[in-house]
Amino acid sequence: MMKMIRKKTNRITALCLAFLMCLCSLGGCGSSGNAQVDPTDDNYRVFYQIFVGSFSDSDGDGIGDLRGIINRLDYLNDGDINSGKSLGVQGLWLSPIYASPSYHKYDTLNYYRIDEKFGTEEDLKELLEECHKRNVKVILDLAINHTSSEHQWFTKFTNAHKAADTSDPYYDFYSWAKTENRKGSATYNAIPGCTGEYYECNFSGDMPELNFDNEAVREEVIKIAKYYLDLGVDGFRFDAIKYIYFGDNASSTGFWDWYMSELKAYKEDIYCVGECWSGESEILQYVGALNCFNFQMAQGEGYIANAAKGMDIRTFTNYVESNQKKVRETNEDGMMIPFISNHDMDRCAGYLTLATKRMQMAANLYLLCSGSPFIYYGEEIGMKGSRGSANTDANRRLAMLWGDGDTVKDPRGTTYDAAKQTNGTVAEQRKDKDSLYQYYCRLIAMRNRYPEIARGDYKALDFEQSRLGGFLITYNEEQTLLLHNTSDTEAEIDLGICSDIPGGLSKVADYIGQGKASLKGSVLTIGPQTSVIIK
Repeated sequence: MMKMIRKKTNRITALCLAFLMCLCSLGGCGSSGNAQVDPTDDNYRVFYQIFVGSFSDSDGDGIGDLRGIINRLDYLNDGDINSGKSLGVQGLWLSPIYASPSYHKYDTLNYYRIDEKFGTEEDLKELLEECHKRNVKVILDLAINHTSSEHQWFTKFTNAHKAADTSDPYYDFYSWAKTENRKGSATYNAIPGCTGEYYECNFSGDMPELNFDNEAVREEVIKIAKYYLDLGVDGFRFDAIKYIYFGDNASSTGFWDWYMSELKAYKEDIYCVGECWSGESEILQYVGALNCFNFQMAQGEGYIANAAKGMDIRTFTNYVESNQKKVRETNEDGMMIPFISNHDMDRCAGYLTLATKRMQMAANLYLLCSGSPFIYYGEEIGMKGSRGSANTDANRRLAMLWGDGDTVKDPRGTTYDAAKQTNGTVAEQRKDKDSLYQYYCRLIAMRNRYPEIARGDYKALDFEQSRLGGFLITYNEEQTLLLHNTSDTEAEIDLGICSDIPGGLSKVADYIGQGKASLKGSVLTIGPQTSVIIK
């Protein structure tokens, strides 16, 4: 019954938004007087991923912290999406903030304590309060498949095995096996002080895997999530979701079905997204339980980058239509979660350059797309960073380039040459109306003006051109065209040649890119590396 009420409420809200949009004047990004609507009544939001230790330092110790994020909220969202003075994101994903011995914090030693380098629980509460004032949701990164080997649970597990005390409640708290019972696909280390007994540790010996056949473990991970939901957190990004039962998707998806049903019963509008770093077929097995990042769209050879670099755009548009349909057929509340890069990937400014405007085009392709896209901090200013020959992820998690005296430093283990950062700082780009940062501000504002971009049903259009394509979007029984020209030259196309385009779509409502867009009759002229909305 509650689900039916929520859906009805969302439909009413959507209709109200559509009515308001009709009252708003329409125009291109080159025009003025656009009245904007804030569509963030639901979870169709642009999220911004923050690697906390590298973002902003408030106390001069060189490590980013929660207070640093609070200090930068007006940069991210100043509470007025009409202002044009902030990036305008509507959600934050914070990398793990729990007590941990590492710089990255994915090896938790106490889930109920904020790492002292990042601040206090009071800082987290204040951050949540300030974000919610701006209608910004906050999700925490939660790695529950493994803990730190320094966690007290693992110490108790080890001691129980040393004593061969099978009655100890921690004896089976972690996944373990005797020599002959080890799963061939999993990684094991010897349990300290024991002969012929091994604990599972698929990422590192410092990260032992919990045993989710143990009801006490399941109760504990529910308790952790509820603790932070009670503090005001809006949801979670779950790390490595297919590692709950390594190599056994059926058991892992069964866990997530159970876990998400428990969390949704506790907080109906919870926002959760899972990391299943895999191909579409495996990801879709988990989408029935929770939204998942779309890894096929990401990285240098993903659908977004390939289209932005000039490969056949129909490969991109056909995939978006297909994937959206599959996600919604698997989960009626499911969303696409597009992104270019994250903390585990080389930064996209290394292969999508500003000089060629491919960064801007790639941003158009995924921020003007179905679902809830994620921006990795620093992407909006073209920060660079790659593993390189040192083979270290620290190079992908470099200090944010504020350019205003912020004392945040690169994480330990960094080898990336600072001289390679050639695209400038936040301070420099905020003063430049033609900067990448200002482009992201305009682009996100454009997305916000049209709720159908995030929420509508996409149908790929084929103009029999490799670098001009797009979608017919249907939302609330209204139709909109979203078209992209990924080429370096102006393009002209008679929309009448495409039988999938209905009559009545005759006005350029908005455009963004390196050129302009105009429509005379059915003939569309669209500038280079430009995207256009036609109503």
